[in-house]
Amino acid sequence: MMGRLVRVWERLWMRGAGPGPVGRLCCRMAALFSGSYKAQVRLARVTARGFFAAGCTVQHEAVVLGKSVFLGAGVTLYGANKPGEIRIDDRVCLHRDTIIECTEGGSVSIGADTHIQPRCSLSASAGSIRIGSEVQIAPACGFYPYNHGTAPGMPMRRQPVTSAGDIVIGNDVWIGYGAIVLENVSIGDGAIVAAGAVVRDDVPANAIVAGVPARIVGMRAAS
Repeated sequence: MMGRLVRVWERLWMRGAGPGPVGRLCCRMAALFSGSYKAQVRLARVTARGFFAAGCTVQHEAVVLGKSVFLGAGVTLYGANKPGEIRIDDRVCLHRDTIIECTEGGSVSIGADTHIQPRCSLSASAGSIRIGSEVQIAPACGFYPYNHGTAPGMPMRRQPVTSAGDIVIGNDVWIGYGAIVLENVSIGDGAIVAAGAVVRDDVPANAIVAGVPARIVGMRAAS
């Protein structure tokens, strides 16, 4: 009986869910009896409006959200210096303390049913990041489609950033804990990137890569 009442409570409050102040309040009220962290993901499925946990921040004027998106506590969507768009498709989950930042025209797109675990950094400056559908990204991964100027005689922080090309990640990719993906890299459908790998070259579809720099160590066998 208690569980049924909780579900009714959740559905009532989730009718007003959204990224604005009132929508955040509705999400917070809906989550009173649901627990925290991943226990709140199911609330995003209650309505197409999605779920926005307490402490998540949207500070970007060009954010496009699909249906039933989950933004966990501490998630930040940020744009500055003529940023490109952040597009997040249906049922994407961004977990605790993940930061997506766009500057200098860089943009980010994330395909449907992709899950990004805590403390990941997606920093699109000059270049863009395009992630496919049903991608699994473990905690503490970094995606950087740009590089800093390093010419001598000037502090590096004052030098412009440049991009050799976008980061493009296919569908059904698994990226392990702490992996880093650098500029001008394409990762094919079904590939696996091992924990701690630094990816600076393209990864073929269904390849398994590991190491620093990442190299092919195997291929996924056909079923």
